[in-house]
Amino acid sequence: MCKNNCNCISDILKVIYLLQKNADQEEDCILSCDKPSLGQFSCLYYNTRPVMLYTCMSNGVTPWSAPTTRVAEPTATSSVFRVEKIDENCATFRVLTTNPDGTEVATIPYIATNSFFTMNLNCVCALRCLNDTCVACI
Repeated sequence: MCKNNCNCISDILKVIYLLQKNADQEEDCILSCDKPSLGQFSCLYYNTRPVMLYTCMSNGVTPWSAPTTRVAEPTATSSVFRVEKIDENCATFRVLTTNPDGTEVATIPYIATNSFFTMNLNCVCALRCLNDTCVACI
């Protein structure tokens, strides 16, 4: 069992949540040396740090996936999520899907869905952070 910190994944997700919550594109669109983000774009910065979650199953570490829609029998799933809320050792995630518009994939690789789920973080054994990005419709 954990000796010092059993909540490392929860702690990381709290930091990601705060970073996303504090991202405000309109107020911080400045060209000075103290702009609040790094990057080549002067007024465009990221609002999301997409993550992948992995659960420990009897057959090894497995990426978690969730439906991209809220219908009873979903046709598509995704393994890329945005943390929307965190409370103690539970987190609510929004499912992200790849951008179907091939012309914008470089700048906006994911789009937000209206599909959410809440997960007990004790069920997560690994977390993979993907490149920070701007997700439309957040």
